[in-house]
Amino acid sequence: MQLMTVKIEKPDDTNFILGQSHFIKTVEDIHEALVQTVPGIKFGLAFCESSGAMLIRWTGTDESMIELAKRNAFALSAGHSFILFLGAGFFPVNVLNTLKMVPEVCRIFCASANPVEVVIAETDQGRGILGAIDGGRSKGIEDANGIAWRKELLRKIGYKL
Repeated sequence: MQLMTVKIEKPDDTNFILGQSHFIKTVEDIHEALVQTVPGIKFGLAFCESSGAMLIRWTGTDESMIELAKRNAFALSAGHSFILFLGAGFFPVNVLNTLKMVPEVCRIFCASANPVEVVIAETDQGRGILGAIDGGRSKGIEDANGIAWRKELLRKIGYKL
């Protein structure tokens, strides 16, 4: 077995979600779930098929996000994984619960706009995702000023009253 990391290639401010599912139907079901949950959503989705033709299956509503998804999924080439890139102004917090409710979705590895490296194991059979390194290492523990900043930010962007 070999361990490796694959860096997710994307613009700095682009959010994405990396997950695992169990069936080719994932592509259509995630697409339908997203457009029904967030009207006008811009996204690109790619799914690594792990049997049969073993192709990168894809869909989406935004060409640039679709291309990001296809390129990164192929770099991962890890069976039954999917990667979903969200267009500007759309965020994981708006679709995570919807994704988790799609029957084929087994797990979510990460949802982030941070730099991410995906930890991959490769055997003679194929590749699998072990986890994701999302962003940098912690530099300390928040103090009263940090708490105030966090609370102000959440209220400013409309996530808390």
